[in-house]
Amino acid sequence: MNQATAHRAHVTAVAALCMLIANCLLWEWLLAPIRPGGSWMVLKALPLLIPLPGILSPSPRRRYTYQWSTLFIWLYFTEGVVRAWADISAVSQALATIQVALCVVFFVAAVSYVRNTPSHLAKG
Repeated sequence: MNQATAHRAHVTAVAALCMLIANCLLWEWLLAPIRPGGSWMVLKALPLLIPLPGILSPSPRRRYTYQWSTLFIWLYFTEGVVRAWADISAVSQALATIQVALCVVFFVAAVSYVRNTPSHLAKG
């Protein structure tokens, strides 16, 4: 277990999750909303706030949040792939591609954090 790697993974996961939230908000509110002036799709950013407190905490005791969020993030990955492929707007396709990339970065960082933190600290 490498503490420096775990720290880098933590910082990367925090950055990717925060950028993913910002991407979702900007995409559906300002840059390429489904309807002019914004749409209810902006609410898709709300579920990303659920793991945020656990991801923001550098404590190895938050390891479980990293574990389940690696499964949760695939919903956003899937939406990004579908919209990158099917959206008509080039801006929307670009934002979807960014969403896919951020999901992959978050996933890799979260898995790295879990692998580089001691599992015995996660209990309790």
